[in-house]
Amino acid sequence: MSATIIDGKKSAEIIKNQISVNLKSSKKELGLGTILVGNDPGSVAYVDGKHRDCSEVGISSIKINLPTTSSEDEIIAAIEKLNKDPKCTGFIVQLPLPTSTDIQNILSKIDPNKDADGLHPFNLGNLVLSKNSIIPCTPKAIWALLSEYKVNLSGAKVLIIGRGSTVGRPLSILLSQKNIDATVTLAHSATRNLTDLINDADVVVAAIGKPHFIMPEMIKSGAVVIDVGITRTQAGLVGDVDPGVINIASLFGPMPGGVGPMTRAMLLTNLVELANR
Repeated sequence: MSATIIDGKKSAEIIKNQISVNLKSSKKELGLGTILVGNDPGSVAYVDGKHRDCSEVGISSIKINLPTTSSEDEIIAAIEKLNKDPKCTGFIVQLPLPTSTDIQNILSKIDPNKDADGLHPFNLGNLVLSKNSIIPCTPKAIWALLSEYKVNLSGAKVLIIGRGSTVGRPLSILLSQKNIDATVTLAHSATRNLTDLINDADVVVAAIGKPHFIMPEMIKSGAVVIDVGITRTQAGLVGDVDPGVINIASLFGPMPGGVGPMTRAMLLTNLVELANR
């Protein structure tokens, strides 16, 4: 067996092309804002990629770059600036922030109607309640890819490894909603018998940032495996899943190349949704 490889870049290009066509026909002017604190190479590259996407589809960019030494008040001042900017349709505060920063306090200052990342408590609360909500970009990307590749999630055993607030927890809520109906287990550092849970899962989503943590022998034959974790090493970017899984799984979303490009595309779809509200 050799798994079908999810081509997130191809899927993202289709979405971006459609957004570009729609924006040209509607003549709407959208603006994406980003607040970047510090110069973490991964964050810088990711923000640059988002603005390249904007340029490709005809969305204007509004960039605020702050030094690593910025105080919470200075970050909040930047947020308030974008909250009030009529040219800013929506924006994101790039994570991670400096360790001394209260991330939840920062995110709560974003206007929920400009929350392009879907991480404001109001939007996360609406996700819990299955109300119309801006869905966090990476969970939305995973769902979109599973749907595109026709993975039947109804009743499926989905194991999400990692309980972070940007991927694991919101994804567990999203996939367990009534219109999707997956049976979701959210595993973390204190989970017992993790190997048994992995081997029993129909779908495994790894989002922990531990290189090659998931080995081929852990996976059930024919399972779907989505790699979300990413670690920068001297050899380059490495995901949570060993590439050998391709010989066991039926469908594999690698890192890089799988979920990453679609996450950026979902940011654009969230921006369009905000503009249409």
